[in-house]
Amino acid sequence: MSKSTGYAGQILEINLNEKIAERKDLNKEFCMKYLGGIGFNARIIYDGVPVGIDPLSEANILAFSAGTMVGATFPTASRTEVSAKSPLTGRFGTANSGMFFGTQLKNAGFDSLIIKGRADNTMYLLIEDGEVSYLDAAGLWGKDSWETIDILKKKYSGCEVAAIGPAGENLVRFASIENGYYDAWSRTGMGAVMGSKNLKAIVVRGTLGIRPHNVEKFLDVSWKARKLIESSPFFVPFKSYGSMNAAMPYGKFNALNANNFSQGCLPDWKEDFARSKVEEITNGHIACQSCIIACAHWVEIKEGKYKGLRMKGMEVTPIASFGSGCGMSLEASVKASEMHQKYGMDMVSSSGVVGMAIELFNRGIIKTEDIGYEVAFGDDDAILRLMDDIAYRKGLGNILAEGTLRSAQHFEDGAASAMHVKGLEIPMIDPRGRTSTWSLGILTNIRGGDHLRCRNPIENLRYNENKYNFQKERFGFDRPMYDALDMPEDLKPKAIDLENDTTDIAVMSRWSEDLINLFNSLGICIRPPVEHKIGPTVLAEAYTAFTGIQITPEQLMQSAERIWNLMKLFNLREGEKPEDSKFPQRFYKIEVGGKKLDEVQMQEVLRQYYLERGWDSDTGIPTEEKLRELGLDTMQS
Repeated sequence: MSKSTGYAGQILEINLNEKIAERKDLNKEFCMKYLGGIGFNARIIYDGVPVGIDPLSEANILAFSAGTMVGATFPTASRTEVSAKSPLTGRFGTANSGMFFGTQLKNAGFDSLIIKGRADNTMYLLIEDGEVSYLDAAGLWGKDSWETIDILKKKYSGCEVAAIGPAGENLVRFASIENGYYDAWSRTGMGAVMGSKNLKAIVVRGTLGIRPHNVEKFLDVSWKARKLIESSPFFVPFKSYGSMNAAMPYGKFNALNANNFSQGCLPDWKEDFARSKVEEITNGHIACQSCIIACAHWVEIKEGKYKGLRMKGMEVTPIASFGSGCGMSLEASVKASEMHQKYGMDMVSSSGVVGMAIELFNRGIIKTEDIGYEVAFGDDDAILRLMDDIAYRKGLGNILAEGTLRSAQHFEDGAASAMHVKGLEIPMIDPRGRTSTWSLGILTNIRGGDHLRCRNPIENLRYNENKYNFQKERFGFDRPMYDALDMPEDLKPKAIDLENDTTDIAVMSRWSEDLINLFNSLGICIRPPVEHKIGPTVLAEAYTAFTGIQITPEQLMQSAERIWNLMKLFNLREGEKPEDSKFPQRFYKIEVGGKKLDEVQMQEVLRQYYLERGWDSDTGIPTEEKLRELGLDTMQS
């Protein structure tokens, strides 16, 4: 493709066995069908990963793709997707992260980086202005990710670094790839895949630059998008408190994971984890490339055991996972976040497997002699020690490093305490406390039990009548918000019932997944102010101005749908079954706050969701008609 477009124009494919780099030019058809980011990766992984391979074998492929508009002025355009076959789930593994790595990758001349094979000896890669160097990592192997990044940033001024820590080296199945010091491609075990390839780090820097096709038009639409985001009622709360905005309402609804989903919410949650704590222990905001929200905060612990601890923190997922899911104090939760950034380990999966282990210890199934010490919910020191054991595969940690699905098989009735969907540990949302598009998305998510690929763009956390049993959720906003929502006019009345003030969860889930898939392809953030105000209309304007490729809002959404279906086909060919789309039995049998899920009704909502997707209503398999519509009918599932 022409260098005058917003695309860098090339995919870089590296074979670590041979130390050979191949450069492939992008073409217009590929770009229109798959856009960038998760879209590029979906096709790369589907085509390149042989069916049934061991995810930790050299046959697996690790793909990095920057979102289309990364490196430009469009608000929040910073996100890069990393994908492979997951060593944790055996399905399509993928993770998304912002900051500056994607911008440097594109400045170095590439939209995507494909890594194949396995190096004979430990190495790191340097990618700079179209060139690749294969460098000895013997002096880096064994160091944590922060030490590794320190060394490489000192050596290569102005670079960005993707690195693994001890968890990736030790093939912990939920190891992450660290994106600089404080961000990561966390979920589904991409760090273990990188470690299996003897690849310690990837250093990128470039001076080639990125230029929109139509600079004036692109600046205009970027400014338009900025004003839209700033007009969202979510903008000021998220600028002030970030994702911690979700903690209090979900705690109020008894919808936060507490002590491995054994109770609805910890008694002192309001006092210990209120969003007012953000003001108490933070000092300043942190933003990714092109972001106008700056939702992240700089944490400084000023007293107590962890006095002097300074890092990016106060995100609801780690704070709720450690603080509520494992009962840790706020300060210890921040310490756990620091530990996981250094070790390169997914916080959600780690807290999930630790919560399972503590519950099994309480049930008498795991003994003190199995661990070497006692563990309990709320015992900060023991929990941090167990997390260290997992990263280094010491003692019981060697079993827990396999994730909840596999490690539960080592213990009598262990599966009853393993809180996962399709092998991926469930995050902080307890669907028994709040039924919503967000919680249904844990079941329908293409990567397993996760909440970040499906969320109602108009979800109102002020309301939780919870009487619709996964059929409906409270809409709770006014007519102007309905009118302004960037959704096809024929779809709006199906998704939103203004008269009864509800949204249809099945319909909204399909729309939300495709919308977020579009965001993850173009490289923009899914924070509520963005998802609420930015949709396919303004994104089609931006994409056309940036790349010079004419595209309509309808074509964008079809591309997003195509990508979702392609990942679903990957999962099906790797053995996914209809019965896998279920919550743990605990959610159907044990009440929280007087509520539990109805399994039969849950399956009916899934059936409605499958129909919305154009999939077989009983199996969730895309129909031949749907695949022909998307141009995927030649694919084999």
